Amino acid sequence: MAMSGWSCLVTGAGGFLGQRIVHLLVQEQGLQEIRILDKVFQPGVKEEFSKLQNKTKLTMLEGDILDEQCLNTACQGVSVVIHTACVIDVTGVIHRDTIIDVNLRGTQLLLQACVQASVPIFIYTSSLEVAGPNSYKEIIRNGHEAEHHESAWSAPYPYSKKLAEKSVLAANGYTLKNGGTLYTCALRPMYIYGEGSKFLARMINNSLKNKGILISNGKFSIVNPVYVGNVAWAHILATRALRDPKKAPSIRGQFYYISDDTPHQSYDNLNYTLSQKWGLCLDPRPSLPLPLQYWLSFLLEVVSFLLTPIYKYRPPFNRHLVTLSNSVFTFSYKKAQQDLGYEPLFSWEEAKQRTMEWIGSLVEQHRETLKTKTQ
Repeated sequence: MAMSGWSCLVTGAGGFLGQRIVHLLVQEQGLQEIRILDKVFQPGVKEEFSKLQNKTKLTMLEGDILDEQCLNTACQGVSVVIHTACVIDVTGVIHRDTIIDVNLRGTQLLLQACVQASVPIFIYTSSLEVAGPNSYKEIIRNGHEAEHHESAWSAPYPYSKKLAEKSVLAANGYTLKNGGTLYTCALRPMYIYGEGSKFLARMINNSLKNKGILISNGKFSIVNPVYVGNVAWAHILATRALRDPKKAPSIRGQFYYISDDTPHQSYDNLNYTLSQKWGLCLDPRPSLPLPLQYWLSFLLEVVSFLLTPIYKYRPPFNRHLVTLSNSVFTFSYKKAQQDLGYEPLFSWEEAKQRTMEWIGSLVEQHRETLKTKTQ
């Protein structure tokens, strides 16, 4: 099969997952240019990317996913779009409209730009959250695509991701400006961990300020988190598969759960496993029973709602977060294995090792700051 020269646009390329995708993409055959789009690229990220310049042409574009002009320029002459750019927020820090604008409208505008610029392949980074969990009482083990789980939350993150994924899959088969056809697919990774994770970094830093005690937030969950390197790898395989006339027909318009061989465990347990080497430990105090946590968060949401006219009160947790952090919700990657030829690139041992080393560097940084403060 002749793979002629091709080019790829990665949105959100400066992010936790986006960076890893770019690092793998530079090794792809016949790839002539990678365009990377993000709102801003941090100096460290720019430096990392400039090291890749000798492998393939890298074009850095700083711009907004809601700026149509910018999107049209970014998509010009591109053969594949990998759309990872999104706003992730489960605690309600970011305004609802912003989340829905970026995640939903941004995706729709990018699809339009692809039609205008005749980009034939669009791969969307969706989320496990589009499937739920809807209730901590509902147990899903080794779920799969044919079961049609769908999030019922109105919380802005799952809501916007769910509608954006629907837009992407509905766009499969659209006619492009040049008369060609747009083919799309979506990947739904589990909770992603690994070096560079903002969630993990926040978790570790909070516990270091808390005498090395990890703040419990998901004691009752059983989940199968996925390593960032494996999620990035799945995006590469989806790109290869959609460019392959033999494999593409079974993938077009489909979504895939992306997990790996990380053991099924609670979120708390994952945090502990990754950081115990550095002396961090779990809170020995018993957690509130789940039904109580749920009702308490409902109460706080009511209080927050009643205070809206006079005061912006943001509860420390909400029903969506309590459910998300405490459900039995695991999914199999069998369909990705069958259709995309997906096998995890990194074993659990390797993923654990890499993440632990990185956490070690965070602990070290924290100790250094303490030293300079006390001097």
